[in-house]
Amino acid sequence: MERASVSAAVNERAARVRLMIFDVDGVLTDGRLYFSAAGESSKSFDILDGQGIKLLAAAGVQIALITGRASQMVTARAQELGIEWVYQGVHDKAVAFAELLSRAHCTAEQCGYMGDDWPDLPVMMKVAFAAAPANAHAEVLARAHWVAHARGGYGAAREVCDLILRAQHSYDTLLLAACGRV
Repeated sequence: MERASVSAAVNERAARVRLMIFDVDGVLTDGRLYFSAAGESSKSFDILDGQGIKLLAAAGVQIALITGRASQMVTARAQELGIEWVYQGVHDKAVAFAELLSRAHCTAEQCGYMGDDWPDLPVMMKVAFAAAPANAHAEVLARAHWVAHARGGYGAAREVCDLILRAQHSYDTLLLAACGRV
């Protein structure tokens, strides 16, 4: 898949996104779990990804997380970023997605999803805009409308946020505001 430029079809898909959904492990994190001797686990989140999510929200795009694992770290990160829709410990992401659509008052055609592995495919196949980090599983890469240059947990989410902001003509306005030129 060509990743050097964004096609008109990808831009059109990204322009429709009113709700962007992210998997967590392998997308917002590098997918690694670190366990202490006491059995506590930890993950790391990329600060650029968080800023991208905040910018999307500032542009009026709703944000959601759907993840197979349940973690207090995810709860804390979601709260820090102001993410309202958080589904953790999900065994069937399509079921969580259907519930999310109802709660967020959106259709699948207004949604984007970034995932990295097979459990993400049922949602990716339903949304208008399916994205993946560079290191996603081959089956996910084959079905994504767009693939980031960055790996999961290393800026892939920021790339997709920036792409959506550009497609929706919000990027420059937000950048000027960040520079104090509004």
